[in-house]
Amino acid sequence: MVAMSKDVRQLDRVIIRFAGDSGDGMQLTGDRFTTETASFGNDLSTLPDFPAEIRAPAGTLPGVSAFQLHFADHDIMTPGDRPDVLVAMNPAALKANLEDLPRGADLIVNTDEFSKRNLTKVGYEANPLDDGSLEAYNVHPIGLTSMTVEALKEFSITKKEAERAKNMFALGLLSWLYNRPTEGTLKFLEVKFAKNEQIMRANIAAFNAGWNFGETTEDFSVSYEIKPARLPSGTYRNISGNLALAYGLVAASKQTGLPLFLGSYPITPASDILHELSKHKRFGVRTFQAEDEIAAVGAALGAAYGGSLAVTSTSGPGLALKAETVGLGVSLELPLIVVDVQRAGPSTGMPTKTEQADLLQAMFGRNGEAPVPIVAPRSPADCFETALEAARIATTYRVPVILLSDGYLANGSEPWRIPAVEDLPDLTVEFTTEPNRPDGEFWPYLRDATTLARPWAVPGTAGLEHRIGGIEKADGTGNISYDAANHDLMVRTRQAKVDGIAATIPPTDVEDPDGLARVLVLGWGSTYGPIGAACRRVRREGLSVAQAHLRHLNPFPSDLGDVLRRYDRVLVPEMNLGQLAMLVRARFLVDAISYNRVRGMPFKAEELASVITGVIEEVNEQ
Repeated sequence: MVAMSKDVRQLDRVIIRFAGDSGDGMQLTGDRFTTETASFGNDLSTLPDFPAEIRAPAGTLPGVSAFQLHFADHDIMTPGDRPDVLVAMNPAALKANLEDLPRGADLIVNTDEFSKRNLTKVGYEANPLDDGSLEAYNVHPIGLTSMTVEALKEFSITKKEAERAKNMFALGLLSWLYNRPTEGTLKFLEVKFAKNEQIMRANIAAFNAGWNFGETTEDFSVSYEIKPARLPSGTYRNISGNLALAYGLVAASKQTGLPLFLGSYPITPASDILHELSKHKRFGVRTFQAEDEIAAVGAALGAAYGGSLAVTSTSGPGLALKAETVGLGVSLELPLIVVDVQRAGPSTGMPTKTEQADLLQAMFGRNGEAPVPIVAPRSPADCFETALEAARIATTYRVPVILLSDGYLANGSEPWRIPAVEDLPDLTVEFTTEPNRPDGEFWPYLRDATTLARPWAVPGTAGLEHRIGGIEKADGTGNISYDAANHDLMVRTRQAKVDGIAATIPPTDVEDPDGLARVLVLGWGSTYGPIGAACRRVRREGLSVAQAHLRHLNPFPSDLGDVLRRYDRVLVPEMNLGQLAMLVRARFLVDAISYNRVRGMPFKAEELASVITGVIEEVNEQ
């Protein structure tokens, strides 16, 4: 690399968004920039945003793929509301993202793609680079495509192959502009294209050309530096929610002493869990890609019966298909982890967009009285801990557990402090190996007095033969029973078992710094970051507000009702039409205020801060 000679300006944070066609490599570019930023030691949060189509129509608004990264020298909670820098690879990327760009932001534009045809395709009557409509921004017009082709003319590759490397030119330029490490990216390119040396060398050359362009061009008079964040000591890595969840399941397998079995059918945005776990056979992980969702959950439940830590992963449409088998798991009282990575819309909806609309389905979406515990991670890294908690509940209480992640958590990433193995919870499972009756018989529904869990006997254990099936069981013996009183007892017992989990849930953690707040903002799942960032903004304005966030949604923490009643108003922001708010109102008779958005994108902290301020002002006026 050419030695840097320009001035370096210090910043405490920056938000960058890469945007282009789905074939322009924006996700790869953003991911590489994120990886180097993580290795540098910044705190960060990312938001990938891409079409559902494998190759969306080139040059169109629906075909725009974007990747936003917020990184800082201090603790941050969201990918940011508005980018400080937008890299637009074509007119569609510019038009789709310009609304989010604040005045004075840097706009790096690939001028080579601003042809009349491409402009017309997205509704531009005139070239925005020439008509003065962008004068509110610091525009940097760069021929990214042509400069990349020129830099690669010595390589034995086609013009099209050279043009495809323009994302590496852009990555090199941004890496120079924000003083990012480069060694990791260069090594990555060597490995990724190891089978095609010309392509490998061309991509490295494009990256270096972008870096050197930043160093030599007069268009950028300074570069920027964001110092590493002061995080708790430990070993960190950048991690996405799906990857953290997969690792959490592997850790749960080791802590329970049970082999991990995943029965799954590919579905966006949950497929990466299947892909990742399939790599870990050396840890005793078995993955089964089934022909459909019903077969996947059936195989997982069978694995649970056979003594495995059983998991099935899906998204909302698949959860609906799995409902009957989950109900069977409730009746059989077997441990099963059902991962639902929520996405937007009913039916197929918007597969690559995020939402929180499956809570009521998870709570009630089965025939009969079939209660299941529900847990939800709050951040990408928290998916690891939540997977361990789901395993604890499932194996301790012999019950299916639904883990509600979502597309924002699944694809987003943040730094994760890798835990020490000795700090992980002991989840050791003891199978029943001897008859549990004085007369030498084995009763499969003879329960633990504390947890109400039935014994878990692995098939083939001598003397412990027992029935399975979906018809109601007699308490204790497990024999088929149509007795009305027994059915009433079993229904109430299964509910009591789930309710009893609350005794092991920690008290609700309420963030109320000055103890003067009259308004509580209550959230669950991926709203944690936007709510937290919004509350910080409100407090900086001199107002008091409290925040509480729920990991356990069924049962709720035992003290939640008392917590809610301490405040004059409870505000519940959700990416649905008010599902948690409905449950809170019904359970605690608290008139919670519901604030809802279903746009396929996370909340913006600025928006939530305005809503919170309005509620506080209303309360203070009373």
